[in-house]
Amino acid sequence: MTISELFADKTLKPKERTEKLCQHLDAGNIKVSDLMAYADKAKDAEKATCIESLEYMTKNDAATIDINVLEWVVTQLGAKAPRIKWESARVIGNTIVLHPNVAERAIHGLLDNANNDGTVVRWSAAYALGEILKLKLPINETLLPALNNIMDQEEKNSIKKIYAAAIKKAK
Repeated sequence: MTISELFADKTLKPKERTEKLCQHLDAGNIKVSDLMAYADKAKDAEKATCIESLEYMTKNDAATIDINVLEWVVTQLGAKAPRIKWESARVIGNTIVLHPNVAERAIHGLLDNANNDGTVVRWSAAYALGEILKLKLPINETLLPALNNIMDQEEKNSIKKIYAAAIKKAK
């Protein structure tokens, strides 16, 4: 089954589509490079589903994607669609430990998303920024004060807790 056929199958519910994508990626029936190429041309909802399938895979095994995929995901942080932003941030949070040299490129988009109106976008950005902070990279000298500032301005306690836990582990 091709990616196009998966998205054309209207009998699949959104979560089922994501699961099928993951199954095909895991089995090697669909290459991640083909998924990215499809997503680049797709509408926002389909692109977000493609990135969500990467998020599911990396949650279980961060090594399922390589640095090229991670760099592509970083570019998706600037998308207009909130779901693309939050799925991208989650992939970054899941995989940044394997590719810390991508952290500086990801931070700018994540900091922008940390101030987004959407709670899920902010939560996902907090998760990814927290994972970057835990790596104890030299960038932490500027990242730590920025995260403290964001945490002070954040209204949601659930998001504040993510920052607080990461700051505690980074010290």
